[in-house]
Amino acid sequence: MEAEVAARPGLSRAGLRRVLVTLCVTEITSWGILYYAFPVLAVEITRTTGWSGASVIAGFSVGQLVAALAGIPVGRWLDRIGPRWLMTGGSLLAVPSVVLLATAQNLAWFISAWVLMGLAMGATLYPPAFAALTRWYGPRRVFALTVLTLAAGLASTVFAPLTALLAAHLDWRQTYLVLAGILAVITIPGHLWGLRGTWPDPEPHDHTQPAEHRDPGQVARSRAFVLLVVTFGLAAFTAYAVIINLVPLLTERGLTPGLAAVALGLGGAGQVLGRLGYTTLVRHTSVRARTAVVVGAVALTTAVLGLVTSTPVLIAASVVAGMARGVFTLLQATAVTDRWGAVHYGRLTGLLSAPLAITMSLAPWAGAAIADGFGGYSHTFLLLAVVGAVAAFLALTTTPNARPAPSRKDTDHD
Repeated sequence: MEAEVAARPGLSRAGLRRVLVTLCVTEITSWGILYYAFPVLAVEITRTTGWSGASVIAGFSVGQLVAALAGIPVGRWLDRIGPRWLMTGGSLLAVPSVVLLATAQNLAWFISAWVLMGLAMGATLYPPAFAALTRWYGPRRVFALTVLTLAAGLASTVFAPLTALLAAHLDWRQTYLVLAGILAVITIPGHLWGLRGTWPDPEPHDHTQPAEHRDPGQVARSRAFVLLVVTFGLAAFTAYAVIINLVPLLTERGLTPGLAAVALGLGGAGQVLGRLGYTTLVRHTSVRARTAVVVGAVALTTAVLGLVTSTPVLIAASVVAGMARGVFTLLQATAVTDRWGAVHYGRLTGLLSAPLAITMSLAPWAGAAIADGFGGYSHTFLLLAVVGAVAAFLALTTTPNARPAPSRKDTDHD
């Protein structure tokens, strides 16, 4: 298998390692500053500016929506010319957008900064990084994607405490300015230097499939693709509503805020553990089966959190729920190649990721709104579990009938 990777046009083995290490470092930094710094600073932003908490969070949500919409043209760009200039340009845009956020004098300015940051996120976060590794690594893409998501899973572990430490000595504006400097020093030269190299031709079409499965426009309109979007959208709604609303649920069950925060952090560790087992899962399951199993696990762990009251069981369920979320991220990264190959990966993943990102941006607010309506979080989590169960059922319909089952050679990435 090593020889197969080395022979793949575009990059040598050393070049592949350089790309993977680069993306691990830049994804940790980009996610940590563009995404995870905000939850740490949101309360102080609200307190010192006088803007309502809902308005401040709305700015963040606007950024997520813009990133989702940007994913569609980004995907087309990636398929044609590769990630180097796109991700470098995204980093060049990200730095001034963070500076604009730090210097915002009114709410309109603040939200406008998030619009720019959303464009930067669309060009620097997971979708373009996934596309880069999928094309360059070819048959070993699952290995590379697993390593990347394991590393990027540390973004909150690194940058949430770092942001809190900075905020303890600086105000939120100065904190963001320091973070902008870190972003500039790491991601701009990282993407410019680390992603250089010939963008290889995609893997050839699988001619055992009908022509309509090889045309990206027809794939995007196909029943399987539409159901895949719906399935992942419902599953993402469940998973990401749980993340933000887990601490309120646990405190409602009698856990102290500190212990609830620990449980949330252990869920993050669970994501890493879940991703470690993904290659084994790929080897032993079909595309349809693992999609249903992973989405079903998201639903089941959500139901358990809504039903149990024992503190040890709640903490354990938080970890297992994190494992399910971690595997779900890799399931998204490989969904297109597992079904339609890598030829139009960027375009199809952009079309798949856009509604998912919209769902993920709305899920935290929707979960809290449902809890307000129910008067508590237990019933909210049970309703979210039902949504996840519907997604698990639909997962069985997301594989094109004409695509033959992958052979062991296609799925064995060790």
